[in-house]
Amino acid sequence: MKDSRLLVLFDLDGTLVDPAGSITGGISAALEACGLPVPDAADLQRMVGPALVTSLREIAGVPEGRISEVVAHYRAGYRESGMAGSRPYPGVAGAVEALRAGGAAVAVATQKPEPLARDLLRMQGLAGLFDSVHGSPADERAAAALDGKASIIRAALDRHAGRYDRAVMVGDRRHDVEGAAANGLECIGVSWGFAPDGELAAAGAAAVAGSAGDLLTELERFRAQERDTAHGRL
Repeated sequence: MKDSRLLVLFDLDGTLVDPAGSITGGISAALEACGLPVPDAADLQRMVGPALVTSLREIAGVPEGRISEVVAHYRAGYRESGMAGSRPYPGVAGAVEALRAGGAAVAVATQKPEPLARDLLRMQGLAGLFDSVHGSPADERAAAALDGKASIIRAALDRHAGRYDRAVMVGDRRHDVEGAAANGLECIGVSWGFAPDGELAAAGAAAVAGSAGDLLTELERFRAQERDTAHGRL
């Protein structure tokens, strides 16, 4: 019997790539440039993960009429220096390569605008590792209107329909867990991202990996479960 086929969906910032302060620092700089209050460090950390418009509105308290201005400042700074200052997390690229070598399909599912996500992956030398990339619309307000991460994950599943037996999400925030659950998937959390202590477990993550090696171990467990289930159906 052919081995079961696994589809692994990866979040981007906080999971594959360390923004190295470019997101929180960029938001802070954009707010300052617009003469608006800057949230404290804890709230800036909370702004990594959701759609930028949502974070600006609900966490930073930016007036509706100023959001587009702040977003424009932030995106300009991110393209100028933020992407180049980001770095892949240790061992993650190797883990993705190992998954591919083992026959898994791998894709990116991120709330970052899709064109920007593709640019970041190219700049960090990661673009060739993924079978597909799925993000939010380039229009920031359209991105904020999405159902969190659920529709982005759904688009990835639709893209690979019929090509996998089991799919799993990998991410660093509760939004990844919730988006996966909305599509009937489990999510493996990673502890090296932006979630406060306990957030991933409280959201219902199937496991929380502390290193790229741990992540591969958890993903192999998922593959083995599907393989055992498939054998049981014979």
